[in-house]
Amino acid sequence: MNHLKKGLVSTLLAGVLLAGCGAKGEAVQPTQVDLNALTTQEIETKAKEEGKIQSVGMPDTWANWGETWAEIEKKHGLTQADTDMSSAEEIALFEAEKENATKDIGDVGQSFGPIAEDKGVTLPYKTSYWDEIPAWAKDDDGDWIVGYTGTISFITNTNAVKEAPTSFADILKGDYKVSIGDVNAATQAQNGVLAAAIANGGDETNLEPGIAFFAELASQGRLDMGDTDLARLEAGEIEVGIYWDFNALNYADSIEASNPDAAFLVTIPQDGTVQSGYATIINAYAPHPHAAALAREYILSDEGQINLAKGYARPIRESVKLPADVQEKLIVTDQYGAAQSIKDTTAWDKAAATLGQTWQEDVLTKVK
Repeated sequence: MNHLKKGLVSTLLAGVLLAGCGAKGEAVQPTQVDLNALTTQEIETKAKEEGKIQSVGMPDTWANWGETWAEIEKKHGLTQADTDMSSAEEIALFEAEKENATKDIGDVGQSFGPIAEDKGVTLPYKTSYWDEIPAWAKDDDGDWIVGYTGTISFITNTNAVKEAPTSFADILKGDYKVSIGDVNAATQAQNGVLAAAIANGGDETNLEPGIAFFAELASQGRLDMGDTDLARLEAGEIEVGIYWDFNALNYADSIEASNPDAAFLVTIPQDGTVQSGYATIINAYAPHPHAAALAREYILSDEGQINLAKGYARPIRESVKLPADVQEKLIVTDQYGAAQSIKDTTAWDKAAATLGQTWQEDVLTKVK
């Protein structure tokens, strides 16, 4: 999921003025379908009639979505295509297109789920696995449901950095550049700031220690302003990156498999970090709403949860037993002792909404 595209958010938001009304100037109404009133079999039947699904922010290389989509096509006959974009861009697109919707389902950072719901661009669907989803990982009606979690980690190019950091304190003592990505739009980057805050005595109600951490890196000339995509990692342009663990592990394995000279180490910060989730949102105006619901059903099934784990993500359903070879792909549990989940989601939603502006004013102004 490349959360770093430039200019798309403003373009899409401008489109709201054009797409926000019907032909006669009337307010556009969402898809008139009550997914929660249908049985799984009814949804499957109608999904097969629709025959396809268009996703956003769910590319093949992120959390093993590629295998998930392949299995959905094999099992249910649904063809799929994805347009990669950030959480903010996904919501903006749903809002902008409305009755001219081209997309059905998206995958957004947990803090963006309530935002999408508040904007009225989500279609509720609880799935048959509803009771196994923790209360913090879903809204009351199924407007958004977390499918998997990740923990903010460091990925180090050990060909460029000999001593890989295992804490945020280590990073401050280093002489290498650090990449975090676009804090304005990317959930991964925003949680990177929160992780730094936690490591330095803050939390979701107090991000100042995290902002101060990155402001110091910027003033040292050590904050890399480039993208955190796979291409830059593969090209050796990123020395130390701050990523979700599932992205870092996936990228490291992918690059090392094709380049025997490449060497990466993924570490979990031992002085504090954050665990959070990603949630599916079904477009309220989805052209293929039943296909979207069926996709969510599969994602939360045992098979779907194992597929996510194959992509190094941790399934939201704790009852799912992972095969031994899949479990081995994940970092050992005892490395996560300093990781903590978001306790005050309301405070974090509020902080995340203004974090981009704070980053611009207090960090980017210090970049050398």
